[in-house]
Amino acid sequence: MANSATDARTKAQEAMGKGHEAAGKVHEAAGKAQDAAGRAVEAGKEAAGVVVEKAKEAVGDAVRTGQHAAQHAAQAVGNAAETATSKVGEGIQGLGQTVREHGPGNGMLGSATESVASTLEQGGRYLQQEGLSGAADDLTNLIKRNPIPALLVGIGIGFLLARVTRS
Repeated sequence: MANSATDARTKAQEAMGKGHEAAGKVHEAAGKAQDAAGRAVEAGKEAAGVVVEKAKEAVGDAVRTGQHAAQHAAQAVGNAAETATSKVGEGIQGLGQTVREHGPGNGMLGSATESVASTLEQGGRYLQQEGLSGAADDLTNLIKRNPIPALLVGIGIGFLLARVTRS
């Protein structure tokens, strides 16, 4: 019986040794799993960082593309306005020539016709040469040089527009 107790003790010690060995292996496997999880988290962070950077680049590219498109559209509108202004200038100049050709040539009415025709032709040439931007610059300068008369003219135009729209 003493022999069987010793055998049992020996087997129990062997089992405990194997249990400790298994626990060590489990502990080692857990450490490796933890290391792998840490590496996976770091890789995920890096991947997320790359995705965020790519998204930022894509948004930046989209914004730049939108800005370029808006600039081109504004430029096209500006060019169209300048072309239209030039065409209006041509029309006004042509109207001045028509007035000169078909109006009376002498007397008081002839002088008035000549004056109107010259003014129309000069206005037409001005619009053709200066365009819309040149006219806007000249108007701005005129208002800066004469602010009070410009204000009074603006009030008068506003009053007339109010009267016309109310009727």
